Amino acid sequence: MTLSPLDDYPVHQSPNVMRHVTTSDRNFYDRYYFNCHACSDELMLIIGVGQYPNLGVTDAFACVRYRDTHRVVRASRELGDDRMNTEIGPFRVEVIEGLRKLRVVLDPTEHGLSYDLTWEGTIPATLEPRHFVRWQERVVFDSSRMAQTGLWSGHIMLGDERIEVTPDRWKGTRDRSWGVRPVGEPEPPGIQVKNPGTFYWLYAPMQFDDHAILCIIQEDDKGRRLLEEAVRVWGFGSPREGEQEYLGRPEYRPVYAEGTRDVREATISFAPPGGKPFDVHCTPVLPVHLMAGTGYGLEPDWKHGMYQGPGPVVQGVVYTLPQDADRLWGMVDSVGRFEYDDPSGSHQIGHGLYEYWALGPHPSFPEA
Repeated sequence: MTLSPLDDYPVHQSPNVMRHVTTSDRNFYDRYYFNCHACSDELMLIIGVGQYPNLGVTDAFACVRYRDTHRVVRASRELGDDRMNTEIGPFRVEVIEGLRKLRVVLDPTEHGLSYDLTWEGTIPATLEPRHFVRWQERVVFDSSRMAQTGLWSGHIMLGDERIEVTPDRWKGTRDRSWGVRPVGEPEPPGIQVKNPGTFYWLYAPMQFDDHAILCIIQEDDKGRRLLEEAVRVWGFGSPREGEQEYLGRPEYRPVYAEGTRDVREATISFAPPGGKPFDVHCTPVLPVHLMAGTGYGLEPDWKHGMYQGPGPVVQGVVYTLPQDADRLWGMVDSVGRFEYDDPSGSHQIGHGLYEYWALGPHPSFPEA
């Protein structure tokens, strides 16, 4: 039982020191996620920083899609006894004002990507429904997550090119999640081989001028809902600052490119109890294949929480389109354009994250 600086704060939730979480499940994680874009197909940057206390590992990645290049910088080290230390080689996260303002830094390396960016939320950080999934007796997901839309300032360096990031153009979403989900080295599958392997998923936090809409849909191979959320949250400075409106059960109708599961456009329908139903039209603007090079599961030698040695170990991965298109698949995090007519008749146009994956059998794909 090793003390850490966090033990000097009155934040304990169990008789353990803060280094140790209350479950012994190897898959416990604690993660930051950010994305940054200019509401266009110009560029999308995605950042992740995670800790895996029961695996003794912390790691980070930054993935940028710019023109025809998918570039990743990633790093890993042993977690050590100080969970307040978010430095992982050239990466770090600084909480300037909790739930409101953070700074993310990737110092220059030989891998051609660096940044120094400050995030400021535009809506209150919003807690999503608990994510709980049990497959064949095993709890595979049991996590909490908060979401927030916001603005960015600072700069991004791509090679010798400096991109100035100003809050009048550069927006994004972030989340903080913690709990249990599959991480680290593969485990023997056992009875889990009987699972259909379906991951039918939509995650769409949308940012408008004075509010955001946060939408989640996850379904199993039968089309049953495992997780859903639909809420409108009014932003800082608006007359309804911080208010939340439940938007009912969301319905999702994607249109796929012929012969693929690549979404070209989609409609999400909302029916607020006692309110007027409305549709949001969604257009993916710049797709980024989140799982390529970042540790989400495609590479057998680099997964979130996988032990890479004492470290820090720092690596770079570069793919070029269209030559490497067959290596870019899995979960898609796209800059999304969202449009709808609000109850007053005003036409709302916003941008945000359009994240989707349609893996395995589902009623939408009878051929699967």
